[in-house]
This record gives sequence, structure tokens and C-alpha cells, in this order.
Amino acid sequence: MPKITKQKLFEILSARHLNNPYSKLANLPSPSNFKDIDIAIKRVKLAIQNNEKITIVGDYDVDGVVSTTITLDFFNKIGIKVDYIIPNRFEHGYGLSPKIVDLIDSGLVITVDNGISAYEASLKLKEKNIDLIITDHHTVGDKIPQALAIINPKQQDCNFEFKDICGAQVAWYFCAAIKKELNVNVDMSSYLDLLTLAIIADIMPMRSLNYTMVKQGLKRIKTSSREAFKLLNQIISKDNLVSDDIGFTIAPKLNSAGRIDDASIALEFLLAKNQSNAYETLAILDELNNYRKTLQEDITKQAQNQISQEEKAVIVWGESWHEGVIGIVASKLSNSQKKPAFIFSIQNGIAKGSARANSNINLYELIEKASPILIGFGGHKNAAGLSLEASKLEEFKNIINNELETFEDSLHNDFITLGELDVSSVDLDFISIIEEFEPYGLENDRPIFKISNAMIIKSELIGRDKNHLKLTLNSDGFIFEALKFYDSNTNLSKNLDLIVSISKNEFRGVVTPTFLIQEIL
Repeated sequence: MPKITKQKLFEILSARHLNNPYSKLANLPSPSNFKDIDIAIKRVKLAIQNNEKITIVGDYDVDGVVSTTITLDFFNKIGIKVDYIIPNRFEHGYGLSPKIVDLIDSGLVITVDNGISAYEASLKLKEKNIDLIITDHHTVGDKIPQALAIINPKQQDCNFEFKDICGAQVAWYFCAAIKKELNVNVDMSSYLDLLTLAIIADIMPMRSLNYTMVKQGLKRIKTSSREAFKLLNQIISKDNLVSDDIGFTIAPKLNSAGRIDDASIALEFLLAKNQSNAYETLAILDELNNYRKTLQEDITKQAQNQISQEEKAVIVWGESWHEGVIGIVASKLSNSQKKPAFIFSIQNGIAKGSARANSNINLYELIEKASPILIGFGGHKNAAGLSLEASKLEEFKNIINNELETFEDSLHNDFITLGELDVSSVDLDFISIIEEFEPYGLENDRPIFKISNAMIIKSELIGRDKNHLKLTLNSDGFIFEALKFYDSNTNLSKNLDLIVSISKNEFRGVVTPTFLIQEIL
């Protein structure tokens, strides 16, 4: 097999984006292609003319917070005062729930990044004679809420060309349509910085329209006039941001608010009007994020003790496990155990769960098979939430395992490498080629490579807790160092086959390539 050189790398990565119909922002599809969007914008116009109260109902994850931020900022820019509610995970549950409807007495309700599963709440709003506009991107179930308008690309009769967009993008398109209807002057491209956070955090496929928006958005974050981004740019002092800076540094901070406390803290940070407000809210987010990490490690350890290797999915539960972090634990265990993971927190006899998968299994459809015993569920292909009576957990476990018994495909997508790496060709130009085709993500994987038969010269554990592995290796006479995070196993054979990615390490002005071990084969 020929080894991957710089020329070969460039050819492979550029081929991924050859036929992108939305390669320029000017080519993005029009909002008018969404089903119901005309009905929705005319109703918003009427509400403004009649001075009705407009209430935005968001969600507590990054996508929901960003959707709310964009919508509030847009209405503020056109001089319209609107109310908003971001549900508290622990008090109200997810999205537009009957508990949220209790807080609304009149006017027009607009959901962002939720609503498509809010059937009961929609009936309650109807009883109150309150019109409902749903903007969402989650999978459409059998029971469709009773709403004046539903803007969701996943509806079967919606003609919007690209289905895999996040809630914030749907909300942004809705605002763009309102702008046109009201003939107001708002630069919709000024929201690309915020949209980038949501697209990456919600793990949307990084191709087509999403690839173009995020590529531009990462640049916009660097030059953003928002106080939140000015502060984040100081902390991540890099010339060019990459998708991992959002996914691993910024998104977890924002997510920690809704996971541990209340998502309105993240909203306040993104909407901060001055430096001190941004600074104060970010300090709270950092504190919550550190607490989240501690909780997550604790629950992961407890969950690992329950895992059965024979079963087709990780399905575990615990009394009063913090429901704000079980989604991350599910993601972690799905990747380490190489199969779908369902983690439940039991409180007062009710089990609330988060599910994650990295495979061709559609989680939403899988969970649907157990719907007769569920209280509720929702989500999409790779991530979902559900609840049921704790007494039915064993039955749920049996249903899922039985379904997966007949699943012919792999339960987990393994790393797909670009090929065997010529280690000696890895220099700053090689990294520049990788960076040129940022952003990476779902369906546009960061380049990973195989290195065969590398000889260990030295192995050591580094970091404050000595929990990261650093290897000095020899490949065809070329000496290089490689890191494997959160691995303290030094009991390795002399010669190794590795799966690696390559990133840039900047230290005191000196830039060097870093080999990051994804897997030791």
C-alpha cells in the first residue's frame, strides 16, 4: 500500500468537497422552501402589529441556548420586545412541556430547537387560545403537535433541500424570513459566529451547507464584536480556530449551565453587553464545568461496574445519578465499549435516560420499538432521551438487546484511516493541508492514519495525575513522539501498530506537529 504523503493527503481531502452546491454563502438555500414558513411569518407580523406578547421557548443545551440567543438578538435589533423561557432540566423537563405552558397566559408562542414532540403541551396551549409556532430539527414522531405552523426540515412534506441542520439554523432561517416580510435591515451573516457553536456542539454532519457555514463562522468568531467571543478569543489565543476548539473547549463550558444549574447563565454569557458581565458569567460556567467533570468521572466508574460484555448495548442505571451528565457518560461508554449506550438516572421510581451511538443504528427508531413501555422519548439518529418507570428497566433492556441481535451491521463505527502514514513527511506543511480543510466533524472525519510496526524507544506517564501516555517511537528510522490521553497502560509490546491523528502544538512561539494516538491496535 503506498504511504500517505502531502500530495496524496491534499488530493483525498479536496475530493470530499468537490460537489458541494452550497460552497459559497451566496448559494445557501432560501428560507421560503420550508413548509409553513409563510403562515408563521405572517402570524409574527400580525402579533407585532397588534402588540401581542411573543414568548420564545428554547432548550437547555448549546443548540437550544444559541437558538434562543439568535432569536432574542434578532427581535431586539428590530426593536420588538419579546419574552423568553429556557426550561430548567430539573424543574420543567425538556422543551415545551405542560409545566412551561402553565407559565404562559396569552399571546404567541414560538419554540426554538424543540416542540416537535410537545403534543400534550400543544393541546394545553390550544385550550388557552394561544397560537403556537414550532421551529425544530428533531425527528418527527407519530403524534404531531397541534400548531399553527411547524418549521422543521425533517417533515416529509418540507421542501427544504438540506435536512441535517440544527435547531439554531432553523431559528436563523425563520428570522431571515421575518426580516424579509417586515423589510427590516439586519445583517443575517452576523450570526455565523453563534451558528458555528450550535452546529458543532449538536454534532451535525460537517458537509454541504454546514461545512460552508462553519468554515466562515470560525473566522467570524475571531473577529466577533460580541463580548463573549472577545473573552473566549483571549483564552484560546490562537490565530485560527478549528472545530475541536469549539467541541472540546467552548461547547462544554456552555453546556455545563443547563446540565448542572440553569441554561440562562449560558444565555446571559452569549448576550453579555459589557466585558465585566461576560467575565462574571464565564467564571460561573467554568466552575460548573469543573463540577460537571467530577460528577461525570464518578458516574462513569459506577456505570462501568454494571456493564455486561455479552450484551449488545450498554444499559445501566443508578439511583439519583446526576441527570445533567448521563448524556456525556453514555457517549464515553458507547465509544469505549464500541456499542450503543443507555444511561438512566432513577428518581422517585422514574428512570430518565440518555442514549448515544456511533454506528449506522438509528437510535430514535431503536427506542421506538420499546415505545409501549415508555413515558416519552425523542431525539435523532445518534442521540436521544427517554423516560420510563424504573420497574420496567429490565424489560426495556431485553427489548433493546433482542432488537440488536438481528442488526446485521457493526454496533460501532471503527476508525477509518486514510492509509499508512509516511511519518517522515509530517511537517508544518502537512499540518497546513489538514487545517486548510477544517472544519472536521461527523461525515467529514478529521484525517487519521495508520502507522505499522513502530518500535518503542521509551514510554512514560505524564500530566499532573500521571494519566496520559507519552511514547517515543521509531518508524523506518524516523524518531517521533506520540501521546495517548487518559491511558496509563505502559505494559505494551515492543512493536506497535497505531491509529493516529495529527495536530499542531504551539508552545512559547514554537510550532511542532503532535501525533495523537487514537487507538493502539
